Amino acid sequence: MTDFLQNIFSYIPSEPLLFTRTYFWVFFLIVYAGFSLLKSKRLLRNAYLFLCSLFFYYKTSGLFVLILFFVTLSDFLIAKQIERVKTKHPDKPKSWQAQFWLSISIIIDLGLLFYFKYAYFFTDIINQLTGLNLQVFNLFSYIGNNFSNSGRFDIDTIMLPVGISFYIFQIISYTTDVYRGVVKPVNNIFDFGLYVCFFPQLVAGPIMRASEFVPQLYRPFNLSRRHFGLAVFWILNGLIKKIVLSDFLAVSFIDRVFETPLLFSGFENLSALFFYSLQVYADFSGYTDIATGVAMMMGFYLPQNFNSPYKARNPQEFWRRWHMSLSRWLKTYIYIPLGGNRNITKTTIVILILMAVVALMLTHSWIIFAAIFILSIIVILVAWHNPKRRKPIAANLNSFITMLLGGLWHGASWNFVIWGALNGAGMIINKWWRNMNRHAQIVCITLLCIAVIITHHFYQTPIINIATIWITALLIGNLISYCYYLIGHKKEHHSPSHLTDIWAIAQTFVFITFTRLFFRSGSNLDPATQNEIAWQTATQMIQQIGSKWDTSTILPIILQYSQVFFLFIIGMVIHLMPDKFKRAYRLTFANMPIWLMAVVTVLVVFVLYQFITADLQPFIYFQF
Repeated sequence: MTDFLQNIFSYIPSEPLLFTRTYFWVFFLIVYAGFSLLKSKRLLRNAYLFLCSLFFYYKTSGLFVLILFFVTLSDFLIAKQIERVKTKHPDKPKSWQAQFWLSISIIIDLGLLFYFKYAYFFTDIINQLTGLNLQVFNLFSYIGNNFSNSGRFDIDTIMLPVGISFYIFQIISYTTDVYRGVVKPVNNIFDFGLYVCFFPQLVAGPIMRASEFVPQLYRPFNLSRRHFGLAVFWILNGLIKKIVLSDFLAVSFIDRVFETPLLFSGFENLSALFFYSLQVYADFSGYTDIATGVAMMMGFYLPQNFNSPYKARNPQEFWRRWHMSLSRWLKTYIYIPLGGNRNITKTTIVILILMAVVALMLTHSWIIFAAIFILSIIVILVAWHNPKRRKPIAANLNSFITMLLGGLWHGASWNFVIWGALNGAGMIINKWWRNMNRHAQIVCITLLCIAVIITHHFYQTPIINIATIWITALLIGNLISYCYYLIGHKKEHHSPSHLTDIWAIAQTFVFITFTRLFFRSGSNLDPATQNEIAWQTATQMIQQIGSKWDTSTILPIILQYSQVFFLFIIGMVIHLMPDKFKRAYRLTFANMPIWLMAVVTVLVVFVLYQFITADLQPFIYFQF
């Protein structure tokens, strides 16, 4: 009995409370039983769920729960202090005292995030710039060893707390909104703790604004028959996405290719890249679906985080559909403060200079550094002296910087920076393209294609090969669209046909997929070595994809991995189905008789069991 209790209340790194583990559902049933007794007593209910959430995080991340509790307590007190200052000085709601407390909050929160997540990254930067050989030092482990008079903790390695990026961003949004007067501070630590630590969304979002969730803390519990059915649907839907699609694709194909790209053909590398686009969506949206269902069971409603992102017709629309809570956060707390689409601020200029320095470090070329620096100066001067162009230039620069920082949020690796930069560049190019008339578009794509083909004639490198094929395909598609436009369908430019939509969706999906090469290469790696390994993986995959293919092996490969290819096709077909159809089958399930819903649930669980691998895969976004 003692060993049993010790296992329950001990942190076991190999057995975290994942949604895909039986342990979690036992935990949830116990939590829900207690919740059922307290659901009508608001304060006790919230305090109970807060403590359960802390226990959940402890079982997921061990003693890092102390960091979570610390930032929860510190920002609760700081937000109270900000409100107290604003009450004393109602004529100066943003007085220097309020700004001081907000600065303290941001320094604490971002300081912890930077320490745990970016220590290796910035140590490498300093070493490269200065020639020093600095090493990371785990201050918290050192303090823990001194406090316990033992050598239990490793002081030479900094581990990343699970979900720290999510709850730090969530806390920053709360304190900032209190400072801005958007929300009032929460009354007690239990309510605020539940907002920060609510276990269904704690470790992988969605990132909740206080204005979205805090009002729900004061509402009486309510779970209608339909909402119960929807909650069950979301849980099953998320489990299917995670176990049947994401985990199976990863274990059966994707992970093998990304671990050793040179052992696989160009077709296999390209297939793995496209499969990864479905995997990361199924994994992350699957987590969100399960979190939505579990929260709904307790009467709480999480904000939408995905809206069929691979239906997007351009990169900007993609980011309005993908990880929507993060996109909203970046827009509210980075893009708009940078100046948004209004102007170029001093912060924008500083970041542009830092970008030139980053380019120098990546390429070791002073020519590229000078080119970026001079181009930035020219763009700023054009915006300064041309008021008509100032707003679009500001919007493009600030959106690019926002995407760059969004990439860095995902991980401390140059690959994530490159991934963010590519997405930012894609958004700018797409906006520039859409503002051109049809004739100018066809001239530009033709000239670009000619330039790439000429380059390919002299430099047949893998990346040039890929660019040649891609841009040639774009030219052919645009020529077809242009001819269709010329023969009497000019209105299509303003009212796209279904074929135009399909073409735009396909282009966007291909673009997003290729940027994911850098995203996946930088994931699941040791922070101490991830930059080198990530870059190596990305370059090796480009080498394989851009080299000459043996087309006779393509069909045998498809037959060998027929289940993987079949699942990919099925997953994409379901994803691209009309929203009305998806809503219809959701409501059909939710309105089923309870006995029929139970039968369907048992059948789904049985099918899921057949797909469960020996080594359960953690959710991809746990590392962020």
